[in-house]
Amino acid sequence: MDIGQDESQSIVSRSQDSGVRKAGKIMSLREAVAEFVRDGDSVALEGFTHLIPSAAGHEIIRQEKKDLTLIRMTPDLIYDAMIGMGCARKLIFSWGGNPGVGSLHRFRDAIENGWPEPLEIEEHSHAGMANRYVAGASNLPFAVLRGYVGTDLPEVTSTIKPITCPFTGEELMAVLALNPDVTIIHAQQADRRGNVALWGITGIQKEAALSAKKVIVTVEEVVEKFEARPFGIVLPSVAVNAISIEPRGAFPSYADGYYDRDNSFYEAWDPISRDRDEFRGWMERHILGVDSFADHLRSIDTEEAAR
Repeated sequence: MDIGQDESQSIVSRSQDSGVRKAGKIMSLREAVAEFVRDGDSVALEGFTHLIPSAAGHEIIRQEKKDLTLIRMTPDLIYDAMIGMGCARKLIFSWGGNPGVGSLHRFRDAIENGWPEPLEIEEHSHAGMANRYVAGASNLPFAVLRGYVGTDLPEVTSTIKPITCPFTGEELMAVLALNPDVTIIHAQQADRRGNVALWGITGIQKEAALSAKKVIVTVEEVVEKFEARPFGIVLPSVAVNAISIEPRGAFPSYADGYYDRDNSFYEAWDPISRDRDEFRGWMERHILGVDSFADHLRSIDTEEAAR
């Protein structure tokens, strides 16, 4: 759906400097990434098998953002590509892999061989990462959990510290709150007021957005009014800085109600990413050599049809 300039002014966003709400507009993804993602930022692109913000990851690669601290509970293909293209200095995560297929080869190459750049890692459990996001979204300095007690992880992860319960004397573990400079998520819909609706498996997207200093949301479409959906989440416009319309923007993951997961792409990524030259050639053809995510989708469809 096309949004005219006058209509788009009804979208509300936050000032990146002061946090004061101000009138804004729907932006192209290129504009949103250029304005809100800076070299050296901590950036969370969250999505738990569903609604993975692939289009945004591609745009970050095309704009050659550098020295990023990437944050995600489950980094998969899009983080593999970003690491392989030299965008990342550090990765904060709890599990990494190509789901149902195997390793992330660009991630492994960065860890094992420092190619294309050395990559620092900070490891947590899913529970640890989720609690860190919740603490950040709650404007608290840390969260407390039992899960790390008795493990070796606190010895290698500086954001885990022992803490004694002031009421019972029980030894627990504290984890530092996560407050990304930028969180980027993909959702199914936005409305003309700038609110965002997502449903299905929503993972930690809500908490990741509410914990961040700036928020970019890519959506499948803009609608006049949201339908009530079981377990649906609505992010209010005051929590969002920019909305970009990117149909199929979560591909090759899926968007409930819009398209299915492309399992064959996950399988195809394994040989693409294993070899440095093969990987670079694919990136040149399908990400660096196109202007948008829509062009990317057309380019891979064309190449597949030519086989």
